Amino acid sequence: MTKATDLRAKSDDQLTEELGNLKREAFNLRFQAATSQLEKPSRVKEVRKDIARIKTLQSERSRSAAK
Repeated sequence: MTKATDLRAKSDDQLTEELGNLKREAFNLRFQAATSQLEKPSRVKEVRKDIARIKTLQSERSRSAAK
């Protein structure tokens, strides 16, 4: 799980790359869950929350840049 303070230190490009990686991982976790091969079900929740954190930070940055 990534903390918000760690994410705030990253640049926009790094956040976009991290978001892509997390979305790919979420996709793979969904497939594992569908085929009953998921080892850590809690990881699905962690990935979803990390994606939400990054999207929230990106929207905050875009709103502050628009002002």
